Amino acid sequence: MTIEANKSANLRNYILVTASYWGFTITDGALRMLVLLYFNTIGYSPLQIAFLFLFYEVFGIITNFLGGWIGSQFGLKLTLYGGIGLQIFSLVMLSFLNPNWGQGIAIAYIMVAQAFSGIAKDLTKMSTKSAIRLVVPQEAESTLFKWVAILTGSKNALKGIGFFIGSLLLAGFGFTNALLIMGACLFLILLTGVMLPQGMGKIKAKVKFKQLFSKSPEINILSAARFFLFGARDVWFVVGLPLFLYSTLHWQFFQVGGFLACWVIGYGIIQLLAPVILKAMGQGQSPQAKTILFWTSVLAFVPGAIALGLQLQLPPNLVIIIGLTIFGLVFAFNSAVHSYLVLAFTADDDVALNVGFYYMANSGGRLAGTVLSGLVFQSFGLIGCLWVSTAFVLAASLITIKLPDPNPQKAIAWQASDGD
Repeated sequence: MTIEANKSANLRNYILVTASYWGFTITDGALRMLVLLYFNTIGYSPLQIAFLFLFYEVFGIITNFLGGWIGSQFGLKLTLYGGIGLQIFSLVMLSFLNPNWGQGIAIAYIMVAQAFSGIAKDLTKMSTKSAIRLVVPQEAESTLFKWVAILTGSKNALKGIGFFIGSLLLAGFGFTNALLIMGACLFLILLTGVMLPQGMGKIKAKVKFKQLFSKSPEINILSAARFFLFGARDVWFVVGLPLFLYSTLHWQFFQVGGFLACWVIGYGIIQLLAPVILKAMGQGQSPQAKTILFWTSVLAFVPGAIALGLQLQLPPNLVIIIGLTIFGLVFAFNSAVHSYLVLAFTADDDVALNVGFYYMANSGGRLAGTVLSGLVFQSFGLIGCLWVSTAFVLAASLITIKLPDPNPQKAIAWQASDGD
């Protein structure tokens, strides 16, 4: 295959994978909003709602741990479209939920369905993020940062649109019909899988089980920081904030969904513009270790400031809108740099394994944040959630102090020595 033909094939594969991920992301955001708002309206407590997402996050951890191995052995096509198929199954399963079942049975049923959705989400995310490393040369770090920013930013913008679509579908079609509509749309995306090459991301060597745990110090540091970073977001975002807006501030469905949609869309736009922002700040074409340390340290002040504003009884609508806008802007840049660095520290043959391990930590943070969101909100309200968020961001900042600057040659050398 000529160089031009290879570039064309890589671009086609990137477009196919990204478009599939976009479609999945919209339904994933919509499903979260459907579950959250619907079960709040029928009387579920904040802690009960948090438990509805428990298996979603638990199985996300397991999927990221094993999904990288599956992708490296059988190819990313299997993991990507297998994830889309599981999401369809989850949506259909939830559509059979019977309101007349006892609450205990209903919660267990929903948790199982959400487990399939959690597996689906992390299979597709791991597959898509890994695919970028395979279509960008190891030494092209500036290009890699741009491509990661485009994918990550567009994904989060579409997830925000999904929040809004979910609230609209719930208001316009009801819970069951909304699920079936989303399942039908995903089935059309599933049919595009025939165009993706079978062996993409597959490596010839067999991976030993111990290699799933054996990571470079850079990947371990990033993974630990990622755990606390996303726990800091989800401890207020998953349950506390939507229920605060709906129950305390008395916003309507479309207002809650619309605000969260705008927040995530704006978050995605900042991720998309991260390379431009970095260049404008005079910090070079690609992030360094000091970049993530600076922005994580800045983020630590934001949730505490929001909590203080609410404690001082400043206008809550104003505090929430302004405060969370600032949090979203800073968090988005943090997330974009994180997504770049994990690939910058990874050689091509290790991409699925390292990305899977890294996003396992991401899912662990989301799990901790989800459970704490319901528990802390029920006991201490949104202010309590924000103080826990502050503690988590501080932990992430301290962890990144020891992170070195990315060095593609070092990643290659580490891979060679690890295999001996």
